[in-house]
Amino acid sequence: MSTPSMSLIERAAKRLEELRRAGVDNDTAAKDTPPETTNAAVERLPTPEAAMRAHARVSAAHVTEERPPLGRVPVTAPAPAPAPAQDRTTRPNVELDLDDLERRGFLTPESPRSQLSDEMRVVKRPIMRNALGAQGHRVRNGNLVMVTSAVSGEGKTFTSINLAMSLATELDTRVLLVDGDVAHPGLPRVLGIPKSPGLLDLLTTPGLSIGDTLLHTNVPALSIMPAGSINRRATELLASEQMADLLHELSSRYSDRIIVFDSPPILAATESRVLASHMGQILMVVAADSTLQSEVSLALSTIDSCEIVHMMLNKASRTDVGAYYGYFADGAQ
Repeated sequence: MSTPSMSLIERAAKRLEELRRAGVDNDTAAKDTPPETTNAAVERLPTPEAAMRAHARVSAAHVTEERPPLGRVPVTAPAPAPAPAQDRTTRPNVELDLDDLERRGFLTPESPRSQLSDEMRVVKRPIMRNALGAQGHRVRNGNLVMVTSAVSGEGKTFTSINLAMSLATELDTRVLLVDGDVAHPGLPRVLGIPKSPGLLDLLTTPGLSIGDTLLHTNVPALSIMPAGSINRRATELLASEQMADLLHELSSRYSDRIIVFDSPPILAATESRVLASHMGQILMVVAADSTLQSEVSLALSTIDSCEIVHMMLNKASRTDVGAYYGYFADGAQ
């Protein structure tokens, strides 16, 4: 028998002797001992089997005393993984059909140089200077630009989209195109954007943020804000202090972004006159050989609260680039 086994037996025997001296009934040990070995000598030196069983009982009792009850053992369940936060400002990209737009005469980032692209460069340069503060000159709310006309059919939506596309090709310039024609939105029809929350919803839906209404397009520098839900109180909403606060937030929060509003014709809807009172710049589109001078003069008189009004002649049969681009500011034509 090896030394470790003898040592174990000796320890068991010693423990039995301690129990005997303490008054423990040796019959308990005897029950684990074969009958032929239950004598005084065995009480002093039990058989290996009895010693092992006795040692096991002692060890189990010792472990039981030190181990806390199962019910008292604190069980810490792992904390559930936090649910991923939903980014309310992230929306699926709107895939504008750029090839179709180009076929219909609109500018796109991939359009080759053309007379239209050169004309829009002439149009956008002073707008950018006033909006972004080039050469230290920056107009208050200059990055809020409203594109409008005196009457319908002069091409203000066509001009709005082309201006936004041309601005989006500039380095370090981002553009937000807002459908401000809340009564008759034109951008969904032309660009094929889906119906979704927009400008008017920001004024009527608690908890809706600007980011919830932005549609990101496949033109990286161009985002679109739809007109939103039609509301019979649109004029009152646009004239409210809430609207003024919203436009101030747009202007200050996106100070590196030019925000282009496609608005209704001035003489056809009161909403455009309300919007004009908040704008830093206005681009007035006039159809060549179509719009009456009296209509243009009347339209200009209703938006004289805006500091800077640009004039653009559209639908001219013949033009030298920039020759028909005028500038109107502070009441001087």
